[in-house]
Amino acid sequence: MQVFQQAETTRLLHTLQPSPNIQYDSSNENREDVEAAEGAESRVLLSGGADSSIHIWDLEAVDNTTQSCVYHPLGTVRKSSSSHKFGVTELSFYPFDSFAFLSSSYDHCLKIYSTETLEVSASFDLSSVVYSHALSPVADHLLVACVTQHPAVRLVDLRSGASAHSLAGHSGAVLSVAWSPHNVNILATAGSDGTARLWDIRRSTGCLGLLDLEDSVGAIGDTAMERISRPMDGRKAHVGACNGVAWTDDGDYLITTGHDERIRTWSATTGANTLSHFGPMIKNANLSTLLPVLPPSYLTGPGKQVMFYPNDNEILMFDLSEGTLHKRLKAPGTAVAQARGSTGQRNMRNRVASLAWRSGHIELYSAHSDGVIRTWMPRTREDAELEAEEQEEAAGVMDEDKNRKRKREALNEVYRDLTRQKLTFN
Repeated sequence: MQVFQQAETTRLLHTLQPSPNIQYDSSNENREDVEAAEGAESRVLLSGGADSSIHIWDLEAVDNTTQSCVYHPLGTVRKSSSSHKFGVTELSFYPFDSFAFLSSSYDHCLKIYSTETLEVSASFDLSSVVYSHALSPVADHLLVACVTQHPAVRLVDLRSGASAHSLAGHSGAVLSVAWSPHNVNILATAGSDGTARLWDIRRSTGCLGLLDLEDSVGAIGDTAMERISRPMDGRKAHVGACNGVAWTDDGDYLITTGHDERIRTWSATTGANTLSHFGPMIKNANLSTLLPVLPPSYLTGPGKQVMFYPNDNEILMFDLSEGTLHKRLKAPGTAVAQARGSTGQRNMRNRVASLAWRSGHIELYSAHSDGVIRTWMPRTREDAELEAEEQEEAAGVMDEDKNRKRKREALNEVYRDLTRQKLTFN
């Protein structure tokens, strides 16, 4: 039975398409982050913008999404004395309680909000731009790992309200962080220095090792003496800034993204580069955190997991283990400004800023730099039937045009035959 279920969910994953009939109404014109809820029956969506506002959405507020519908936010956090002063960089629900969520911002602050009242419960000033934050999905400790412009990873203890300690090792800004989905003490970070590091928060030195793009065997699994003898300097996960790191849900693999426009997968056990090649289409030029979305592995089965990657103005769907491109998802009518400035950077008007997966469903959500939120759902039978009818109508029109053309050609032939004949009069 499970095999048949996975075959069906795999088919649905491969038929994801934009739902233009679903729209989200808000006054935010520059949204940068979107996060789907894991709690409350996964019916809540959070979105945050460059204008510092935060919106909360009830995804089940509309019964029939097959027809045109507009979602209105359940509540909105506007700029105030207690809210963020600058743009929101990341949003996340508290893993064990969907009635609270966290937000980080360019204003140097990490804040905790009540989902019901949208009031600030606590605020932490980290004295540096906070690019990303993460809570362990399995730990009973309340440590939030925060990465900022400062090269040290900050661990904020929500119980004491203070910074517990720091993890030093990066030589530049740290751009992305993710806790292991199974080990409460292990986390991974990615930085502007091109390195991706694994940490054990119990260790005095902290850093377990660095991922090395030239290592396809693995050094993290070596013995202690072998590891000591290997110099850490010079190991890079990417040639250029590394601005994304994520774990697979089984904790076996890490995925990193970087400014060398590469996606790499790594064995979490040994640190080996699996050498999966995702092709030449990858784009990645923004300093902000860029994370792929990994749907739960139970949807596809072992070795068949897929990944969705925000690639400028489109979303690319890959086979995670092989790097094979399955599909390119583009929103209808998306406009792109390809002009390059003096710095040579692409000017993407409708860049996909972030992605979120709705737990327990086959639904993908994307936030765009022009302030639009889009929903991506599987192609339904009604969609297939409508498309078949349109194709049949188009084929009928083409057949009718062909018949008319044949009749015209036949009449023209008769006319030509008549004009060639010599006419005699008696």
